[in-house]
Amino acid sequence: MSESLIEQLAQESFAFDGSSRDPERNCWMVVHRHIHGSLPSEYDIREVDEDLYLAVLSKRRSLEVS
Repeated sequence: MSESLIEQLAQESFAFDGSSRDPERNCWMVVHRHIHGSLPSEYDIREVDEDLYLAVLSKRRSLEVS
């Protein structure tokens, strides 16, 4: 997984802050969209790449501190 992808997804996760300021949720949603091509529905239980999710969440947290 590339650093540029992680950075891009972390930046995209901020777009969801209008509906929820939960970084875990917003990073999961953006990773889900990246992997599956669409945002999750209410009962969507498809897996996401946990390593990618954690990397995006970590990057987002570092961007929030900056």
